Amino acid sequence: MDLKRLRQILDRAAGKRIVVIGDLMLDEFVWGKVGRISPEAPVPVVEVTGESFFPGGAANVARNLREFLDHVSVIGLMGKDRNGQRLRQLLAEHKIDMSDSIEDEKFPTIVKTRIIARHQQVVRVDREKIAQPTTAQVGKVVVALRKRLPNLDAIIFEDYGKGFVTRELVAQIAHEARAAKKIVTADPNPHNLIDWSGMTAVKPNRTEAFLAAGIPNRDSELSPNKDVDLVRAGKDLLRKWAAQYLLITLGEDGVMFFEKGKRPHHIPTKARDVFDVSGAGDTAIAMFTLALVCNATPLEAAQIANHASAVVVGKLGTATVTRDQLVSSFEHDFD
Repeated sequence: MDLKRLRQILDRAAGKRIVVIGDLMLDEFVWGKVGRISPEAPVPVVEVTGESFFPGGAANVARNLREFLDHVSVIGLMGKDRNGQRLRQLLAEHKIDMSDSIEDEKFPTIVKTRIIARHQQVVRVDREKIAQPTTAQVGKVVVALRKRLPNLDAIIFEDYGKGFVTRELVAQIAHEARAAKKIVTADPNPHNLIDWSGMTAVKPNRTEAFLAAGIPNRDSELSPNKDVDLVRAGKDLLRKWAAQYLLITLGEDGVMFFEKGKRPHHIPTKARDVFDVSGAGDTAIAMFTLALVCNATPLEAAQIANHASAVVVGKLGTATVTRDQLVSSFEHDFD
């Protein structure tokens, strides 16, 4: 894909409308430096120099989309606690619509705290409670989506396995979205037994793909195209989920793209530096869906998602990719 074609695709983005449904989180980054080992235990002492907060989980998918779209909505569950208020404020600052998200005073907002010293993650602390939405809450979300559906271009399910994405929720929304001929994509969690049948596309990472396919994940030194286990897992999932497309993210090996009736296609990574992989999967599903909405071919969408992920892993923190950065990544590839 040349730069002219890339720009044609991205030029269509601004007026599109996408809603993200999934587990909402607050990502906290504690920045510091290590100068000594604790006398209390053989662990580093991190002297804190600052902290940052970002929308995480499904909210980070929405944040990635917002770099390109004027209208992005996110639907999930958050508490009425201080962290929930902070997450709402961050989403409001990014002009991401959260009017159909659910606030529950009994639910503690999920927070992932990463402590970073000298560009390396020292430890991650998770504060979370696995909780499914009530039948009434599912009904509220379905009614809200039904009203939005005529004006939507796509729906993304972002499942981090924290409880919000349930079989009932997916079944009801996906059925109506498919009937309306909308693009529906999913970033699945293999521990959450949800039927993703009939999705436009599903995007697991390598570990998730092998788990979902029930195939042992053996390390392979072969290229992804020659990794028979990987190819088998991808083909099995494409059949199992009856999806049009399957995109398996492979970290430093790029992505493997599967399309019904065609040979698998390996796209090598475009990353030049890797500082932080947190949120790379969020970027991949966001950009793959966005590209499909903008009439990119499926393979072009996979290429765009691969380049976008390469940009964000070169940044520290839960990051997004801008249009200029994405174009620059393609330019570097041609050079």
